[in-house]
Amino acid sequence: MEDRLTALEAQVAALSERLAAAPPPPPAPEGTFWALDGLKQRLPSEGSGAVLYTGTVRVAGQHYDWQYGRTVDDLLAADWTELASTLSALAHPVRLRLLREILGGRQSTSELAEIEELGTTGQLHHHLRQITAAGWLRSAGRGRYAVPAERVVPLLAILTAAGR
Repeated sequence: MEDRLTALEAQVAALSERLAAAPPPPPAPEGTFWALDGLKQRLPSEGSGAVLYTGTVRVAGQHYDWQYGRTVDDLLAADWTELASTLSALAHPVRLRLLREILGGRQSTSELAEIEELGTTGQLHHHLRQITAAGWLRSAGRGRYAVPAERVVPLLAILTAAGR
């Protein structure tokens, strides 16, 4: 019992040393709308505003940093009908589940086929083709798929907006 207590004390001491040596966390930004305030500072006084989305994401051993913005004038002038196929590819529960699984690390068709809720192998390949054609996935070779790095934060931003 005494040896176990000594070992435990040594572990606690080592952890305490590591915590003391670690740099302090960065200070939290002031204000609730710190990102919005930064965007407003960068906009010209004329115009109708801008939309910005940004994120830093760590999933399945990967790290993604992304930021993108457009002015409202540009967004309103664009042809939104061109976005229908990109958005409709997300409008299916199986496709959303596939994206979540692939982003989480299950990237091979054999791993995905093990999930009964995703349907038959034929249905699985149909859904993979749909979301790949829309740009939400890319083939990583040998029956493996990945969410392109430039699509990770936008996908999560769309899901965040849809859940609001």
